[in-house]
Amino acid sequence: MTTASSSMVYRSFSKVLVANRGEIAVRIIRAAQDEGLEAVAIYANPDREAMHVRLADHAFSLNGDTVADTYLSVDKVLRAAKDADADAIHPGYGFLAENAEFAQAVIDAGIVWIGPPPAAIHALGDKVAARHIAHKVGAPLAPGTPDPVESSQDVIDFADEFGLPLAIKAAHGGGGRGIKVVRQRSEIPDAYDSAVREATAAFGRGECFVERFLDAPRHLETQCLADQAGNVVVVSTRDCSLQRRNQKLVEEAPAPFLTEDQEQQLYDASVALLQEAGYVGAGTCEFLIGQDGTISFLEVNTRLQVEHTVSEEVTGIDLVREQFRIARGELLGYKHPTVDGHSFEFRITAEDPGQNFMPAPGTITKMRLPGGPGVRIDTGIEEGETISGAFDSMVAKLIVTGKNRKEALQRSHRALTEMRIAGLATVLPFHRRVIQDPNFAPELEQPGQRLPADGPFTVHTRWIETDFINDLQPQVTQPAMDAEDEQQRRAVTVEVNGKRVEVTLPDSLASISAVESKPKRRRTSRSATGASGANAAGASGDVVTSPMQGTIVKMGAAVGDEVSVGDLILVLEAMKMEQPITAHKAGKITELTAEPGATVNAGAALATIEG
Repeated sequence: MTTASSSMVYRSFSKVLVANRGEIAVRIIRAAQDEGLEAVAIYANPDREAMHVRLADHAFSLNGDTVADTYLSVDKVLRAAKDADADAIHPGYGFLAENAEFAQAVIDAGIVWIGPPPAAIHALGDKVAARHIAHKVGAPLAPGTPDPVESSQDVIDFADEFGLPLAIKAAHGGGGRGIKVVRQRSEIPDAYDSAVREATAAFGRGECFVERFLDAPRHLETQCLADQAGNVVVVSTRDCSLQRRNQKLVEEAPAPFLTEDQEQQLYDASVALLQEAGYVGAGTCEFLIGQDGTISFLEVNTRLQVEHTVSEEVTGIDLVREQFRIARGELLGYKHPTVDGHSFEFRITAEDPGQNFMPAPGTITKMRLPGGPGVRIDTGIEEGETISGAFDSMVAKLIVTGKNRKEALQRSHRALTEMRIAGLATVLPFHRRVIQDPNFAPELEQPGQRLPADGPFTVHTRWIETDFINDLQPQVTQPAMDAEDEQQRRAVTVEVNGKRVEVTLPDSLASISAVESKPKRRRTSRSATGASGANAAGASGDVVTSPMQGTIVKMGAAVGDEVSVGDLILVLEAMKMEQPITAHKAGKITELTAEPGATVNAGAALATIEG
C-alpha cells in the first residue's frame, strides 16, 4: 500500500470474498473473474449447492441455517475471509452491505473494503442522519421526524401535526424492508410494530423514523459513483415506480417523462449530498416526485442496487468493476457519462400475482430463459434448485435494452413471452400484462386503446394496489416431470473443515448423489390449487389455513375472541415479507393451533372460527 498524498490511498488486492448470496453474489464473482481476481464465496447450509458457490474459485461454509447465523454474522464472515486469505471483501446488497460496524471491522482486519467509508455509511445509511445532510445542502425534503421515534404514540403525534398518509421507515435499512405506509390513524400501532420487527429481522436494528408520505408519487433515483478525490458522477437516472409492498418489481433507465429542470435537480442534489458526506464508491440517491412535479429526497442507499443493471446497459459502464477501481484508489477519470438508449429490468420473483403477490417458495422444475438482441439475464438459480422461504424471493432479473423506450418495450414483450419457469408461481404473468398497459407503456398504443386522460405515464408507487386491474388467476403448478437420467461424474465436490473442495473419485463413488457438484433435479408433488400448494387463508368453512409456508411472528387474537371479517388473527413472515392473516368470517375463535415463532406449511390449519 502506498500513499500519494494525505487524501489519496492506493491499495492492491487479488482475492475478493463476496459477503452475499444469490444473483448478486454471482454478478460480483463474474466481475471479479473478468478483472483477473480470485473470487471467494460463503454459504449457509441451504445454499451449499447454490450457483454462486459453484462458480467461485473458493467457497467456505458459514455453518448455519438462518440468515442471522450466517450472512449477518460479522464474526463468521471475517473468519471465512481469514481462512480464505482474502484481501478484499465486497458486500453486495442487503445483509451487511450497509452496516458501518461491519465495514470498520473489515478495515480493522487489514482487508480492503469495497464500499464507502464507514463514516459515510453511518451518515447516509442512517435515514435520519441523511435527512440532516439533505437539509444542510438544500436538497428538497418532505416533513419528517428529525430523529427516530420511541413509540407508536410518537407516530400518532406526528400524524396529528402533519396529517396522513405517512411512512414509518427503518432508520438502518433499505430495499423496501421495514417500511409501512399508514393511511388510517387506527393502523399506526400495528404498522409501527411491524416496521420494527421487519427492520430488526432484516438489519439487526429496529429504530424507525417517520415522514409525510407523498400520495401517488413516482420513485426516482440516481446511480452515482464517487472517488477518493471527491469527484462524483451521476451514471444515470432511473424510475422504480412499479412496486408492491414498497418493493420494486420493474425499473428502467433513464427515468422517462422528466423535464430538463427536474433532471437537473436530481443531478445537483445527488452530487451535493455525496460530496457533503465524503462518499466514496457506488451509491444511489432516491427521491419521490409528486403528481404536481414536487421532488422530495427519500434516502441514500450506500451500496450497489438490485437495479444497477439498467444503468450499466445505457452507459456501457460495469459498475462492479468501477467499485474495484475505486477501492484500489483510482480516480474516475470522467464526468457524467452520456446515456444512450433505454433499458428495463424485470424482477422475476417467486410470488403469485393472482394471489396478491403471495410468496411462493418451491422447486424450479423447468426454466427456459430468453435471448436475442438486447436481452440480459442475471440469476443465481438454475433448473432443479429450490427457492427457500428463508431468503428473498428473487429467481432472476430480466434486463432488456433498446435504442429508445419503444424498442425496449417491444423487446421486453418478446423476451417475457419467451421466458418460462415451472414448478412454482412467479410474477411473469404480471410483467406480461403490465408491458402492454397504456398507463405504463403508452408507446405501444394499440388501435382502439385509450391512453390515460391525465398524461402519458400515470404509474406511481401504489399503482399496483390502487389502479392496476388485477384479474390474474392464481397459478396452477403441475407435479414435476421425472428427472432426466444424468451420467455419473468423476469430479465431485466435498466439504472439508467448512471449505468446499473439488476432488476426483472412482465412478462407483462419484455416483453418490450427496456429494455431486450439481444436485439432481428433485421430484416434487404439489397441489393443483396454487403454486405452493396453498389455498387462500380461510377460503371455506370454519378453518383458517395458511396461504404459504412461513413463520408466525405475531398473534392478533386468542381462543374465545369474537372476531369480524377482516380482523387480524396472526402475522406470517416469509421471504422477508410479512403477511397478515385475517378472519374470513365473523364468529368466535374456538381453536388456535398457531403460536409465535412456529413454522407452518402452506395449507396448514391455523385457527377455527365458528358462528
